[in-house]
Amino acid sequence: MKNWRISIIGVSLLISVISFGQQRSLNTVSGNTIAFEQLEERISVLMDSLNMPGISIAIINDNQIVYHNKLGVTNSDTAQEVSTQSIFEAASLSKPVFAYFMMRMVQEGKLDLDEPIYEALAKIFPEGLMDPQTLEQYKTITARMVLSHSTGLPNWLEGKPLKLAFKPGNGFSYSGEAYQHLAASFGTQLGIGWGKELDDLFIREMAHPLGMEHSAFTWNEHFEKFKVNGHKNGKVNTAVHRDKKVGPGYSLKSDAYEYALFLIEMMEPKLLSVELRDEMLKTHNVFDPDNKLAQETGQTGWGLGFAQKPTPNGLMHLHTGNNHDFQAYAMFVPEQQYGFVVFTNSDKLFEFIQGLEKLIEKQI
Repeated sequence: MKNWRISIIGVSLLISVISFGQQRSLNTVSGNTIAFEQLEERISVLMDSLNMPGISIAIINDNQIVYHNKLGVTNSDTAQEVSTQSIFEAASLSKPVFAYFMMRMVQEGKLDLDEPIYEALAKIFPEGLMDPQTLEQYKTITARMVLSHSTGLPNWLEGKPLKLAFKPGNGFSYSGEAYQHLAASFGTQLGIGWGKELDDLFIREMAHPLGMEHSAFTWNEHFEKFKVNGHKNGKVNTAVHRDKKVGPGYSLKSDAYEYALFLIEMMEPKLLSVELRDEMLKTHNVFDPDNKLAQETGQTGWGLGFAQKPTPNGLMHLHTGNNHDFQAYAMFVPEQQYGFVVFTNSDKLFEFIQGLEKLIEKQI
């Protein structure tokens, strides 16, 4: 869970871009200003010092994308430049998007948040997948439990039968595995599986209506043309994850601009009902005081899709993503109508954000 520690960045990255004719400046949420050019210079310095190949970054102010940029290279060996079309892996930022998609299906009457997902899974459930001691408890898991990480399932299957850490609905266990089970259950329930047909449904019902024209969970021709390569320990990873199945915990491909459109919808919903948006942002899983994540980051719980952290400017909703050679981060504070998103094709994101915060704080 080390990739969650950057939530300490809190308020200082809540930046807005304001234009005054030819003069542009940045306002922090505390009211201080930083020259637009100065921020970009610092981003460049950080990327150079951390040997970061590329990033896509977007900032939201007053529920509008006021700053978006893509910088660097898609591949440090070829030095091909990142373009406006470049596509990054969202890693675990896939989860909030899939959570919203599930809420859209609730709105359409195709999913019940509190109905056990096992009924559909029973048709395809692999023998021996679950430890027999907790199989009966597993059968009570619901979509609400999956989206709030209260299933008791581990993060991922590790070559042995899955065993629940606690009775579902009675604890916190961050689990990409649980998201995968929900996708399989929902796709099976609809009779379309969890491959391209499920992705096509996501695109029709969520991505395209929100303007996320090139965001998807499965591989396509656009991704093949505009993919960027991941980097780990300074080396290019030439392997490309051409997912044929929807991986709701990791396989979304997108960029910061399109993801920011999703955050705007979370703050000012037009496609999803306000009631269901509020249900997403409500705390469904409250952390115990001795929870390691709470102690390390100040996060207090989980909604349906996003982690939560109180700040002086309102409740922050956030998520990080770490596919190792791709990392990403997103946050928003509805009370302030602010949001921040950054995608990278390297393993240096968290140092980058901490460095950017430190440099910005020097101006406060």
